[in-house]
Amino acid sequence: MRRALISAIAVCAAQRFQKKAREFLHGLSTDELQYIAEFLGACVLESLGRSALSRRELADGIAQFEQVRRARAACLGDQEHKMIVLLEYLCRSRIYSAVLSSRIQMLR
Repeated sequence: MRRALISAIAVCAAQRFQKKAREFLHGLSTDELQYIAEFLGACVLESLGRSALSRRELADGIAQFEQVRRARAACLGDQEHKMIVLLEYLCRSRIYSAVLSSRIQMLR
């Protein structure tokens, strides 16, 4: 399962950053990988293909994702840590384009 998560998440990165993304992902726990995969999956389902986002907009989108997730989950654990790991992955892999567009627009 871990290898499948790493492969699936890494392929979401911009092509020239996939190797670095894969290296970054290898250092994460399965729980952290699942968190990133859940976030990316939610974004893919909601994506409308809008323009690039800033790091601040990514962070805002992650915070909104976490609010929705907390409402569903009873166990909060180390969510702030996972949010930081997710933000680092998104920025390192250059996933700026449509990843959070619809989530950002919903907040405005």
